[in-house]
Amino acid sequence: MSGEFSVVDPEDVPTEQFNTCETSVRKLSERLGATELRVNQVIVEPGEVTTPHTHDGQEEVFVAMTEGQIGIEGTVHEIAAGNVVRVPPETTRNLRNHGDDETHVWLAFGAPPVGSVEDFGAYVVGEEG
Repeated sequence: MSGEFSVVDPEDVPTEQFNTCETSVRKLSERLGATELRVNQVIVEPGEVTTPHTHDGQEEVFVAMTEGQIGIEGTVHEIAAGNVVRVPPETTRNLRNHGDDETHVWLAFGAPPVGSVEDFGAYVVGEEG
């Protein structure tokens, strides 16, 4: 897809469930034609917590499309809508929604593209909650 650009409306991509937790995800990488990074929209409903994990060699950037919560090394951080969070590969992270009524929506970018939602590759699941 060299030299071309692509546009995807995440609402046009069906949601799937992560295989390690109940959180929904829209996998955008293939639809965008992305080969050098992985792109997902993560939808964290009230009460949900994604699996704490690290990535062996993959840096991640999370864009809060709504206000949200991210756990970094077990500490919860409140993130305003529009803010961007960078997490190094070896740092334990997960998305959380300790609220009662608002859905949190994130865009998650990982590079280099290690594994996939179906096969996490070097995705390392931690024990923090």
